[in-house]
Amino acid sequence: MKKITSTFNSKPKLLDQVRITLRNLRYSKKTEEAYTKWIKDFIIFNNKQHPEKLDNKHISDYLSYLAVNRRVSASTQNQALCAIVFLYKKVLNKDFGWLDDVVRANKSSRIPVVFSKSEAVNVISNLSGIPKLVASILYGSGLRLNECLTLRVLDIDFENKIITVRRGKGDKDRTSVLPSSIIPELKAHLKNIFETHYEDLKRGYGETILPDAIEKKFPNASKEFKWQFVFPANKRTKLEKNGKITRLPIHESTIQKAITTAVKKSKIDKKAGSHTFRHSFATQLLSDGYDIRTIQELLGHKSLRTTMIYTHVLKNISGVRSPLD
Repeated sequence: MKKITSTFNSKPKLLDQVRITLRNLRYSKKTEEAYTKWIKDFIIFNNKQHPEKLDNKHISDYLSYLAVNRRVSASTQNQALCAIVFLYKKVLNKDFGWLDDVVRANKSSRIPVVFSKSEAVNVISNLSGIPKLVASILYGSGLRLNECLTLRVLDIDFENKIITVRRGKGDKDRTSVLPSSIIPELKAHLKNIFETHYEDLKRGYGETILPDAIEKKFPNASKEFKWQFVFPANKRTKLEKNGKITRLPIHESTIQKAITTAVKKSKIDKKAGSHTFRHSFATQLLSDGYDIRTIQELLGHKSLRTTMIYTHVLKNISGVRSPLD
């Protein structure tokens, strides 16, 4: 008789274990993608040996290789290290100790590129439709692009002019200002989204993806309009996880390409993108006299030192009179 083997208790593959652990600990999708990429790269570098068979020397050699051979930045090398630390501590339950002999990548002290107020307005005026609305929120509220595209209808408070960012960087919630000037346009946009959602429901669709805790607590919430994404994609997507057909947020690249084109149309010779609006938001508030702590809260920075970079931007662009003038 043919022996039947059960795979019910079979252990998931290592990268699947990493993904499951990251999701259980509520890490963001971006962090999951970055960590699995670095862990895979680390394994390939070590001739596909299982990490349990590797030691401090292997980790140290890999991190040094990143700095010396691939010349990655300090922040990139640190992200790779964080991924490996996560693998050993959270997935393999091993502590590999200190890495004293790692060649550290050089830290760069670059000042962020910012738009002047007129430049920001000019770029936004060269956008239309949803990219224009998204860029207006990036500049008017200081959100990261991913934070903006994953906003849900219930995160917009028109009466109090507040935008709530849920599970932002570091898995923290925060609030920022909703610009009065975009309220009519945003309301019109949400009316269109409601009509699309209503049509989806009539056709047997209309469910959105929810955080696990919400999905378990409120099983029917996925069909409610308030939980829908403010900027859903035009096309529905079938999810691998459960086979459900839903509308995911618009892909970041769609907005990034539109902004790049708008910058060129505006004839602004700066290496600018979607994140430039966030930098410009912070710099403009600082220039207008708002205190650094308020700006830190609005941006959602964990450390005040991160926010302090914008004081250096202001020092570079104002306050010093040229001898020629």
